[in-house]
Amino acid sequence: MTDVVSGSASGPALVLDEPLSLWGGLDALTGIIIDQRHPQRGVCLSGTVVFMQSGRGSSSASSVLAEAVRLGTAPAAFVLREPDEILALGSFVAEEIYGLVTPVVITDPDSTFSVSTGDLVRIEPRSLWIRRS
Repeated sequence: MTDVVSGSASGPALVLDEPLSLWGGLDALTGIIIDQRHPQRGVCLSGTVVFMQSGRGSSSASSVLAEAVRLGTAPAAFVLREPDEILALGSFVAEEIYGLVTPVVITDPDSTFSVSTGDLVRIEPRSLWIRRS
């Protein structure tokens, strides 16, 4: 595991079936997925540890993440299989401006751990714990 944005967070896992672009895909006011084509449209990301392959899309997604962090509607953390500079930038900006950390970590793409939506997850610098629900 690699910490892109290091920090501590915990919450229920939310495993996304597909990558999500926050720009046009997340309502920062509510934390709900609004992308009409996303299979988990209507699901709330607030306070969850989001697991997905990678982010998708626009560089403007970083501003959506920073705004969701400010409003308290952002995920607690992101766990990705591939680096995503846009999510990292949004998290860095929110930390710098608001003093609020949303960790972004990258797992080994070949790792075989499994996580299910609802499992309890805790992230600490360089550590990831999963408790099956």
